[in-house]
Amino acid sequence: MTEELVAYAREAFGWGVDAVVSAGRRGALGQIWRVDAGGVSYALKEIFGGPPPEALVEAELAFARRAAGAGVRLPAGHPARDGRHVVEAPGGAWLRLYDWIDLRPVDLAAPATPGELGALLARLHRCAPAAATEPTGAPTGAPTGAPGGEPPAAWYHRAPAPHEWERAAASGAAWAARLGERLATVPELCAAVGPADPAELIVCHRDLHPENVLAGPGGELVVVDWDQLGPAAPGRELARALFDWFCDPVAELGAMRDMYEAYVRAGGPGRITEPADFSMLVASRLNFLLGQTRVALDPRAERRHREWAEREIDEALRIMPTPRALAEVLELVRR
Repeated sequence: MTEELVAYAREAFGWGVDAVVSAGRRGALGQIWRVDAGGVSYALKEIFGGPPPEALVEAELAFARRAAGAGVRLPAGHPARDGRHVVEAPGGAWLRLYDWIDLRPVDLAAPATPGELGALLARLHRCAPAAATEPTGAPTGAPTGAPGGEPPAAWYHRAPAPHEWERAAASGAAWAARLGERLATVPELCAAVGPADPAELIVCHRDLHPENVLAGPGGELVVVDWDQLGPAAPGRELARALFDWFCDPVAELGAMRDMYEAYVRAGGPGRITEPADFSMLVASRLNFLLGQTRVALDPRAERRHREWAEREIDEALRIMPTPRALAEVLELVRR
């Protein structure tokens, strides 16, 4: 983070001149910086691209309050001195401030982990209100939805068309051959992909992978990065979560069964009953992969973003579900 940006953030959020900023983790849509100021630690998020729409921020804050009331641990957001939760800084950067929580990856090998994850997702879904439309403005390079009042973002139920892969597949990049192999399975993967019944939609996090659910100081699960919040069918988010957590590189059916059963026991409203319930998983994985290939091949993109995209492509190809895995999990939960 540049000195100019640090100085601006100090003024915007009211930190003293002794505030120390150090790099934290980054994701597809932002970089986290740790700020130590006046004996308190904060997480400052530098948002890549344009700012989140005001309606999305309001929806996020409202749902975060509901989730916290339901026992879900999450970092609280803090406004700037002028009351805004999203601040424009010099150079086109956009900033948000949260509590800093010392976090670490969840231990996937721990026997209790699948059950804890299932119960967490059930709590989120039980406290979620119905929501048939997006709370956001037009997306700016990310799947943050459509203008308020419009249907759920197609990112979660429409896979890329075959012609959209042509440039990446013919690019000659180190990953192009692997991409071509995975594309051969896409028609079968996408056979049942489509929109959910609007009557089933509730507010969902829509990005509950292992980098966004972490372990806190006492081992409790902490949910971060609520930027993709919006309408989804709970069964579809559950299906995606099973694969996000327990399919690297192959489906761990025992852990998936334990997570699903814990979700049901905890009163989660979603169920996986048909191939279409994997729509969110398949569509979002393919859309994300396509987006990262475009960043990696864009000579105008910053080097740090291209390098990050290369790593994400490698992981996305490794964990892309197979038609057989979808069939096995569907059979598992039906039993």
